[in-house]
Amino acid sequence: MEYRNLGASGLKVPILSFGAGTFGGQGPLFSAWGRTDAAEARRLIDLCLEVGVTLFDTADVYSNGASEEVLGEAIRGRRGHVMISTKLGLPMGEAPGEAGTSRRRIVAGVEAALRRLGIDHIDLLQLHAFDAATPVEEVLSALDALIRAGKVGYVGASNFSGWQLMKSLAVADRHGWPRYVAHQAYYSLVGRDYEWELMPLAHDQGVGAVVWSPLGWGRLTGKIRRGSPPPKNSRLHDTAQFGPPVDEARLYRVVDVLDEIAAETGRTVPQIALNWLLQRPTVSTVVIGARNEAQLRDNLGAVGWALSAEQVARLDTASFVEPPYPYYPYWRDGGFKRLNPPPV
Repeated sequence: MEYRNLGASGLKVPILSFGAGTFGGQGPLFSAWGRTDAAEARRLIDLCLEVGVTLFDTADVYSNGASEEVLGEAIRGRRGHVMISTKLGLPMGEAPGEAGTSRRRIVAGVEAALRRLGIDHIDLLQLHAFDAATPVEEVLSALDALIRAGKVGYVGASNFSGWQLMKSLAVADRHGWPRYVAHQAYYSLVGRDYEWELMPLAHDQGVGAVVWSPLGWGRLTGKIRRGSPPPKNSRLHDTAQFGPPVDEARLYRVVDVLDEIAAETGRTVPQIALNWLLQRPTVSTVVIGARNEAQLRDNLGAVGWALSAEQVARLDTASFVEPPYPYYPYWRDGGFKRLNPPPV
């Protein structure tokens, strides 16, 4: 397993990490994702550790805390072998104090997460969304206090826009508070919006991408085909409304090329889609999920090899969508490109 620095930090993370969204299985969304209990989770974590996947990602909102509880039970006795990432900020209830990232909410949320996980510190804490009602100074000073108290190692953001992330980094620099070293963002062959602004920002500021839903919300699993509806057992029937939208014409263009490359390489469609992401600039780790051992083993097969430059170019072409203003000039005009070279 290859390890990369998480953004500009010294924390080394595996290029594949495991998402525990399938753990717990409560509520309309997460029960459709999976209902993995502690015994099953322990087996999946065993398989991850065997190949060097040591970072496990969850959130308080996943199954209303049950994901953290199951993950905590599954890592019991081997805390020193794993890194834990969790997120907070999305609503956990209807009361005013049960959403957002106020100082009170952050501190209480971290304490609750530590109890559910059964650990004394969180390796990476990410804010699940930007809270426009709370001053950035309040958010970052609270995170600074938690790091100084030894309860959090590193901090990151998730689902921020470019200006929200950049403002947070600027305020952190002004006050000497810890910077976000990670941005957990949606990025896939059928969702390349991350490249327009967030990728150049991440490259410039040293923020590592922690990629969620790398298979396009389950659309790049090899089960979706042109002219055929999703299989009856596809979770998309229950979860599509919660995920990022997708243009079907573009989806099928991508799937056609994935199928071609699968035939050429002997790799599966998910392995090819994940391998493409692992070659993209600023990507520190790609979060994979699995409801069972077979899915996990297949996803783990995305590493240890690389697509050819020609295959990457075909996937780039099939998945490309011209960005809106003000981004499109930098993609198609030579003069603009000279001012804004792509990340390397």
